Amino acid sequence: MTTAPAIRASSPLSIAAIVLSMTSVAIGNGMMFAYVPFVLATTEAPTWMAGAAVTAVAFGGLVGCVIAGPLIRRVGHARLFACSMALVIFAAVMIAAGTNPLVWVLARGLYGVAGNTNFIISQSWLNHAADNSWRGKAMSGFYMAYVFGIGFGAWLFGQIPASGNLAPLATIAFTALAILPIGLTRLPTPPAPARVSIDLKLAWSSSPVGLIGVLAAGGLSMVVQGFTPIYAAANNVGQQDVALLMFVMQFGLIFIQYPMGVLSDRIDRRIVLIATCLLIAVTAAVSLTVSFSQILVLMIVFAVFAGAVETVYSIANAHANDRTEPEDYVSLSSTLLVAWSAAATIVPLLVTMLTPVFGETTFIYAALIVALAYAGFVTLRLGRQKPVPAEAREGFEILSAQVPNATVITDPSVEKPGDGER
Repeated sequence: MTTAPAIRASSPLSIAAIVLSMTSVAIGNGMMFAYVPFVLATTEAPTWMAGAAVTAVAFGGLVGCVIAGPLIRRVGHARLFACSMALVIFAAVMIAAGTNPLVWVLARGLYGVAGNTNFIISQSWLNHAADNSWRGKAMSGFYMAYVFGIGFGAWLFGQIPASGNLAPLATIAFTALAILPIGLTRLPTPPAPARVSIDLKLAWSSSPVGLIGVLAAGGLSMVVQGFTPIYAAANNVGQQDVALLMFVMQFGLIFIQYPMGVLSDRIDRRIVLIATCLLIAVTAAVSLTVSFSQILVLMIVFAVFAGAVETVYSIANAHANDRTEPEDYVSLSSTLLVAWSAAATIVPLLVTMLTPVFGETTFIYAALIVALAYAGFVTLRLGRQKPVPAEAREGFEILSAQVPNATVITDPSVEKPGDGER
């Protein structure tokens, strides 16, 4: 009988189709992340609509995380990938048809479902195709390409008219192009994903810091990434500057997350998490004092802001895996996935509800409060458990707080680097 490693493609070039496909999807995603809130914030739509669109994406993502596994088991990876891409295109068509705020919110929710489903499918293929020796590098490269695709899409939005429907039409084009590379791939179909098994007791007993960290990161990411263009547009920032701001924010993935992640491999990850949360709090406070007339300074501040948020997510994930036995990875990953998605829905919803009362800077104060609360929690946990020795830790991998990490769920048969060494 042929084993999984024997049929799994081992060349890094074999996963180029997956990365290329999802980067194309990300470009369209980045355009819509900038376009929808900018238009809703600069038209006569009710002020809460732009925030509702952010919440709808997160809620749709939660639904996608729950239904993706059963649907993959029912129809297979390739068919579901084509169907979810079709839903992304349909959501963009709904937006291209005209500025109807309620329809747009519904469309963004539909995108959230399809977008997370696409991401889980692509993770499954990538995780199955990559060998153990370079899987971590492949996943990090995948995340970086996806996040920079989002940034490029946001920048591209700044180069086209915001009026009319050119942005959603371009999104349709990039999504259609994304079907081609993965549709023509010769990679073998991965095994059916594990059933999503939610075990909050396991996640809490393994790593309270990891579980609460993923919750914090889910809320922080959707708030910072989703409400920043709304905040800028409400302060009469031009379309090109809003697009450039969203583009620059993605560079925090390298300049903040990577060095902090490497540091967390050498010292107690909890100390790095506290430092990261304090960095979020400081940049949040600074962002409240920098005028939009100093737009370049503000871009740098928000790049650090976004990068620090990404860092909380990746290090919290690593900390949870450090303290979990290999046989519990699937259940832990399932729980963290749903926790991330739930927080990414609830926190933006609360910000949307409170913004009419406290003003357009509500999302900044929300991020500051979440970061300080999590830093306090981690500080209290420092004396409860000894740090895992550096040689026993799972190596840090770059992850993005903007998308769910479902690598274990999507292919539980794949041995993770470090298994058997704990």
